[in-house]
Amino acid sequence: MPKIYINTDGGARGNPGPAGIGVVFYDENEVEIHSYKEFIGNTTNNQAEYRAILKALLILEKSKWLKNNNNPDSEVVCRLDSQLVVEQINGNYKVKNEGISILLDSLNKIKCKFHIKLIFTYVPREQNKRADRLVNEALDEKCKK
Repeated sequence: MPKIYINTDGGARGNPGPAGIGVVFYDENEVEIHSYKEFIGNTTNNQAEYRAILKALLILEKSKWLKNNNNPDSEVVCRLDSQLVVEQINGNYKVKNEGISILLDSLNKIKCKFHIKLIFTYVPREQNKRADRLVNEALDEKCKK
């Protein structure tokens, strides 16, 4: 079964405050195959987390990997260090914030385009260091200007 992993992170300095996202794609052997970072303006930590996973799915949607593997036998494991966001995406927690609700709706629309097994799982921060580093790089680069 073809499989990839996507680690994402979003963070804001202040809540809300200047925010960034980081996305890292790994192949089935846990070798990094793509990374992305972006300053996303002022937002909350939770909104940044959602924006990171949304960006990851948009990158996946345009990827060669998906073109070759968009079938139920393929698996994409999305790993986030925000348990709240994972539980909301998986439908275990209700979303009360309107801004988050809009982001979750966007995420669900993108998910419908895929024919793959898409898994959202929580990982401890220590297992998400690369994505976290990309968030901080995006923020540092923007804040230096």
